[in-house]
Amino acid sequence: MEFLIYLILILAAATIWQIMRVVELSNDLKGNDPNKVTENDNRMNGVLMITFISVMFIWVIWQLFEYGSRTLPRAASEEGQRIDDLMNFNWYIVIAVFFLTNGALFLMAYKYYGRDKSKSAYITHNNKLEMLWTGVPAVVLAVIIFWGITLWNDVTQSEISKDVRRVEVYSKQFNWVARYSGADKELGKASFRYISATNELGLDSTDQHAQDDIVVGELYLPVNEDVNLVFRSQDVIHSAFLPHFRAQMNTVPGMQTNFKFKPTITTADMRKDPDVVGHIAEVNAIRKAKGEKPIVFDYWLLCNKICGASHWNMKMKVVIVSRKEYDIWLAGQKTFGGAKTAPVTAEASGKEKTDTIK
Repeated sequence: MEFLIYLILILAAATIWQIMRVVELSNDLKGNDPNKVTENDNRMNGVLMITFISVMFIWVIWQLFEYGSRTLPRAASEEGQRIDDLMNFNWYIVIAVFFLTNGALFLMAYKYYGRDKSKSAYITHNNKLEMLWTGVPAVVLAVIIFWGITLWNDVTQSEISKDVRRVEVYSKQFNWVARYSGADKELGKASFRYISATNELGLDSTDQHAQDDIVVGELYLPVNEDVNLVFRSQDVIHSAFLPHFRAQMNTVPGMQTNFKFKPTITTADMRKDPDVVGHIAEVNAIRKAKGEKPIVFDYWLLCNKICGASHWNMKMKVVIVSRKEYDIWLAGQKTFGGAKTAPVTAEASGKEKTDTIK
């Protein structure tokens, strides 16, 4: 079989070669110079140019409609919506420039193809054009940079109100651990010197602020409340990536970084989003064909740095719930000092507790 494939390829190459020879001989007999570009050649190239860009534009537009639903759903945080607005602003500019510049380029190639009696205009310099294509991009870039810096400063500000919930996200190869501040709303001191089998975050047991800290393996957050995530790393540089909240921050050994955002959509509500429902149905259809179990939508904290062999599996579930559900969950956790957290309030008890804790 392989011999036949090779033989067919060789015969095809020989056929093409013979056709090219026939064309050359035909041109010689007609007295035509094959190296001379004629007006008909230029016209054909112009038609091919406009045909190519038309097909390309149609293909790009088709991709936008075909695969647009496979992107991330709407942002699940206030800051994420602002980041999406900035990103969309960039996309509008990029797409507009893409269609305008390429459309004009190929249209000119089609409209002004070389003619035997035509002459090109010779322009050495034009101050107005120079100002236009220098000034307009400069203004647009200045707007984007100012917008981006303002947003970045808002989500990474160092001066955070004490009323804002502080949660530490600790990274290590290849796992994430979350630490919540206790009733004092302050995270206790920690150092790599105190890391042990029973103290994976290296909390200082002599620090009173550390005694009521809560260490867990999942990130629970109440909806519509600001949270300040504080990041540390045990070993190498990781990157905490919360795609649905449009939040990302490097975690660097020996220093703290932070990111502030406010979740706006609970996990339960996002599972009802039409885009999410359609996407999960498509994924489960593929999994079913492979004999794998179906999945449900969840928020995830991922590592966006190639940090080692198991980087691909370094993730932690993020659960966004109502304040009552959050209080119920928090009441079931133990502090670093071994004590239980504050009891669940009467408002947070009852049926909701039964539905939440399983």
